[in-house]
Amino acid sequence: MKNKINPTAIIILGALLLATWCPAVPTGEPTNAKEAAQQQQQKSGITPDMLEREAKRKAAMTPEQLAWEQTLEANLGNFYLPLYYKDKDAGRETDWDYVEDNPALPRLLILGDSISGGYTLPVRHALAGKVNVHRAPENCGSTARGLKNLDIWLKGGKWDTITWNFGIHDRQMDPAVFQSNLETLLQRLQKTGARIIWVRTTPAPLPGNLATFTDAQCDQVNTIADGVMKKSGIQEVDLYSLMKPVLQEHQLPNNVHFKKTGYELMGREVAKAVLASGLHDK
Repeated sequence: MKNKINPTAIIILGALLLATWCPAVPTGEPTNAKEAAQQQQQKSGITPDMLEREAKRKAAMTPEQLAWEQTLEANLGNFYLPLYYKDKDAGRETDWDYVEDNPALPRLLILGDSISGGYTLPVRHALAGKVNVHRAPENCGSTARGLKNLDIWLKGGKWDTITWNFGIHDRQMDPAVFQSNLETLLQRLQKTGARIIWVRTTPAPLPGNLATFTDAQCDQVNTIADGVMKKSGIQEVDLYSLMKPVLQEHQLPNNVHFKKTGYELMGREVAKAVLASGLHDK
């Protein structure tokens, strides 16, 4: 009698091989290309039990849901994919959840770094019943990453509006290169025929709290982006001015990221701008 292949054994063996092969590196949310590259090589944190539960969850998906899940697996990377799996294990809603469109409503795509990931759910909630709100299947990171992966992010049909931001991950980039990258990305976004809305980069942490992202760097990326957007008549959402007076209350200590209250505040502002653009009048 032929030996039968045990799927569970294959999953366990694959996880053990991955854990053995991948070297350990410092953890934490990546804020630049080097950190992201390092984390692609680190131990993933995905356990055999987790993979088994994921297989059961996928078995109940529609073809469209499964295709989106496969897109996430191909793009989220070893930092975000385990976090996504853990959230789904716990039954939590995430910014990367599959969105089943209401064909009667317009479609919004959110592009940006982890800050945009933080306000995606508040935007989705604020626009429920008015707009189908999607986001890119990864942390969009730097403009260099955007130039490489934009076609992947734009897949999924026609977009009526696209909100986008780059800045924190470009803070050490040559200003001329950052400007050129923004201009190229904007041209590609405009070819979609969607309304384009730029989201200004949120403030650096309070002085002295985080040396890796400073007020001067924040001002530089915002000033360059403002010039590009003004030249092309692109609407802006000014999250910088919104959050600057309330950093102490809403920003995490020694961190570029924010508390839930901060993301809710930003989400309401982005949603308001989307509606003001005339998207809901489609």
